[in-house]
Amino acid sequence: MSTTTTRDTTRPAPAEAPRAGRRRRVRSSTLNFWIFTGPFLAGLVIFVYIPIGWSAYLSFFEARYTVTPDTFIGFDNYELMLTNGDFTGSLVTFTVFAAIIVPVTWALSLGLALMVHRLRFLKAFFRSVFFLPTACSFVAASLIWKMSIFSGVRFGLMNTVLGWFGVENTAWLADPNPPWYWLVIVTVRLWLQAGFYMILFLAALQNIPPVLYEAAAIDGARPGWQTFRHITLPQLRATSTAVILLLLVAAYQAFDEFFNLLAKSTWGRPPLVELYYTALGEDQDYGAGSAGAVILTLLICMVTLLQGRFLGFGKGDDAR
Repeated sequence: MSTTTTRDTTRPAPAEAPRAGRRRRVRSSTLNFWIFTGPFLAGLVIFVYIPIGWSAYLSFFEARYTVTPDTFIGFDNYELMLTNGDFTGSLVTFTVFAAIIVPVTWALSLGLALMVHRLRFLKAFFRSVFFLPTACSFVAASLIWKMSIFSGVRFGLMNTVLGWFGVENTAWLADPNPPWYWLVIVTVRLWLQAGFYMILFLAALQNIPPVLYEAAAIDGARPGWQTFRHITLPQLRATSTAVILLLLVAAYQAFDEFFNLLAKSTWGRPPLVELYYTALGEDQDYGAGSAGAVILTLLICMVTLLQGRFLGFGKGDDAR
């Protein structure tokens, strides 16, 4: 009597089972990736990339009172904006504004981070206190600064404090000579931004190895400025570069506080406010406004690249 053995062809070979399991895990991971990132990517394409592309398209057309033009005019809109004294003046003014607000915010954020980092007690409390203004709306903060703190009447907080020392009331936002409105704008921006960048510096400070400070102490480095200059500051180079980059972009994109503090004044307008009145003003020239937006974007890119080249952004530690 002979017996025959048959092989079960329905079961996978031993070598194929782990491979099939890996394929299932890869498919599951891919599906989860698209489930979580799909809505974000769709929103990014619909609300960011498509408007940017359409704005660049409009900049080459005569687009008054319409966003679907058919008259191609080439670079005429760019010539119009580059010869517009108000727009070019706003670019120059805000280049100076960025040169002031960026280092001041950087220094204040780093100072707050160093102070909070060295606290022994209530560190979480002070970290939250300094970060809390970041959650406040620019519009709400601007109205508080305008109507309560820097109000031009004698009941405003600043005028009340100055009145104790015999100083007359100051029209902080009504008179461009002298330009006291810059004090209002700079202080509200510092209050709103410093806490966010403080958190970035705090994270970087916590990643500095304590061994470096111990080695510096053994070598005779004195705590304080000497340690900060030769140990702390070089270790914060990457974070400082990122913070300066974000501050530069934010400076050129300033809109809310200027629009709400200065209303329709022709002095002190940032580029975005100027473009707002160009595109949505009486003429509603979307073509010229789009051309101005492209010029502003190119300027931000140029300044960012120069800043990155100067600070060595993207280079490895060995290249620094």
